[in-house]
Amino acid sequence: MTTVTDREVQVLRDALGPLRDREQVAARLLESSAKHSFDPDKELDWEAPIEDGKWFWPPELVSLYDTPLWHRMSEERRRDLARHEAASLASLGIWFEIILMQLLVRHIYDKSLTSNHVRYALTEIADECRHSMMFARMIKKGGAPAYPVPRVYHNLARVLKTVSTTPGSFAATLLGEEILDWMQRLTFPDERVQTLVRGVTRIHVVEEARHVRYAREELRRQMVTAPRWEQEFTRLSCGEAARVFSVCFINPKVYENVGLDRREAVAQVRASGHRREVMQSGARRLTDFLDDIGVLRGAGRRLWKSSGLLA
Repeated sequence: MTTVTDREVQVLRDALGPLRDREQVAARLLESSAKHSFDPDKELDWEAPIEDGKWFWPPELVSLYDTPLWHRMSEERRRDLARHEAASLASLGIWFEIILMQLLVRHIYDKSLTSNHVRYALTEIADECRHSMMFARMIKKGGAPAYPVPRVYHNLARVLKTVSTTPGSFAATLLGEEILDWMQRLTFPDERVQTLVRGVTRIHVVEEARHVRYAREELRRQMVTAPRWEQEFTRLSCGEAARVFSVCFINPKVYENVGLDRREAVAQVRASGHRREVMQSGARRLTDFLDDIGVLRGAGRRLWKSSGLLA
C-alpha cells in the first residue's frame, strides 16, 4: 500500500475540502484509543441491583411516547416497554456490530498490515467485540429477552455484506452508528435512567466517536476515488440499508411482551409525529454529511425518504 502524499492530499478533495492523510488520521485515532478505551467488565458494576422506579431508556425516546396508546398506559407499563425497547436496540446494535466487524476485515484484507490505517481498523474491531459482549450482558441484566431482527433481514444482510462496495460498507457503518449514538448522548447524562444503562451508553459514545471519524474520513476518500458505477451502487445500497434499518429499529414483539396489541402499537408509532421527529433528528447529522459528499442522490435518496429518516 502506498501512503497518500501531501501532493495527493491537495488533489483529493470533495465539497467539504481537502482530504486528510489517511495515516495521520489513523495515528491520531490510535493515540485517542490508547487514552480513552474501556473494559466494560471492570468499568461497570454488573452486580449492583436494578434500581426501582428508574428507566432503561429515556421515555421521550420510547417509540410510543406521546401517542394515544402511551397516554392510556400506566407509568409501570411505560417503564416496562422502555426496558424491552432497550433490549431490542441492544440486540440491533450487536447485529450491526457483527456486520461491521466483517466489513472491516474485508476492507483491510489487501492493505499493508503494518500501516496505521490497518492497525486502527483492528483496534476498532476489538472495540466492537467488547461492545457486543457489553450489550449482551446488559440485555441479560435487564431481564428482557434478546430481539433478533426478522429472519428475512438477517439473511438480506448476508447478501449486502457480500456485494457491498468499500464506500457502501462505510456508509452502512455510519448508518448503524450515528443514529444510536445520538440517542445514547441523550441517555448517559439522564439521571432518570438506570445507572448501568448510563454507564453502557457512556462507554459506547466515547469509543464510537473514533469509529465515526474513521468511517467518515474513509467514506469521503472512497466517494472521491471510486469509479462512477461504484458510487451509484453505493447510493442505492446505502438507501436500502436505511430502509432496512428503520424497519428493524424496534422489534414489534416488544409490544406483545408488555401486553399491548401489536398491530395497534405499530400503527400508532407510524402515525406519530413525535417519533418521526426523533428518528429524523437522530439521522440529521448523518444525512447532512451524506448529502454534502454526494451519497444522497437519485433512487438512493428516495429510499432514504421512504425509510422515514430523511424529511
